[in-house]
Amino acid sequence: MVIIRQQLVDSIKKVLFILGSALLVFVAARNSITWHLQKFWGASGDFWQSQWENVYYLLGSEDHMIGIVGTFLITTGIFWISNAFFMLLDLTGRPAFLLRYKIQPDKNVPLEKDALKRAIGVVLFNQTVVGIPFMCVAYLAMRWRGCSMNGELPTFHWVLFEMTVFTLFEELAFYYSHRLFHHRYLYKYIHKRHHEWTASIGLVSIYSHPVEHIFSNLLPPFLGPLLMGCHIATAWLWFCVALMSTTVAHCGYHFPFLPSPEAHDYHHLKFNQNFGVLGVLDRLHGTDNMFRETKAYQRHFLLLGLTPVSQQFPDTPKKKAE
Repeated sequence: MVIIRQQLVDSIKKVLFILGSALLVFVAARNSITWHLQKFWGASGDFWQSQWENVYYLLGSEDHMIGIVGTFLITTGIFWISNAFFMLLDLTGRPAFLLRYKIQPDKNVPLEKDALKRAIGVVLFNQTVVGIPFMCVAYLAMRWRGCSMNGELPTFHWVLFEMTVFTLFEELAFYYSHRLFHHRYLYKYIHKRHHEWTASIGLVSIYSHPVEHIFSNLLPPFLGPLLMGCHIATAWLWFCVALMSTTVAHCGYHFPFLPSPEAHDYHHLKFNQNFGVLGVLDRLHGTDNMFRETKAYQRHFLLLGLTPVSQQFPDTPKKKAE
């Protein structure tokens, strides 16, 4: 009972920290610094507004072109751009100085080309055969919800608020769908494909069974924009952030100034820990208890210097057999 109470308290603390941080950012967004950002974001004639109008007219000023074709091009493009760097690093080992940030230095060195080709094939299938029909349905749902696909962009402050809401909805939907796919009746047939990689690479973020791709990869980040009825440009921004976030979580490197991938890398290593994105629900349900006792947990922070976390918190030397 004491353990459950402590987990609940820790989970509430995490929620309050996230919401409090978001509130502080939202309040700070009213000061002079973000006033300048707002000038570039939404007012008529400003940079982002003019760029949005260029995209709108480029796609023929048609809602279905914006909602389906535009979404596909934006999300597919950002996924492959963000993964190109990691693929090059994994295949060539260059620049070599970056290898010291590798979380599991004995895995994927070198990366097997056949395994990479297989991963690319599955990813392309999910992005096209699975992803495009999903985008068509998502477009109809967003039209029904009244999401704007033209006109003036929302204010910078409102976008910050919506992004916070999207993050919380994704945490809820991803945690429970992900944990469901770890159920013994589903894991073997669906989620096991994703866990073929015990040391993941960026592409593995959407290397999954089609059913899992729909319910764990596509639906969780879509729920927030749908429920909020946001502008399509805000949805695009959120989808790009979500794709880059999951790419970093799977990349296998703990680089400076990027979110820590230690928790999800540990999930691929042990399978039964760290099902969520933020860690809030993992703390609530106790699905991070083992992780919190490891060196990986000590390394799970935003690295603001150039010294690798593996050097700051080195593994405990294994005892030699007598």
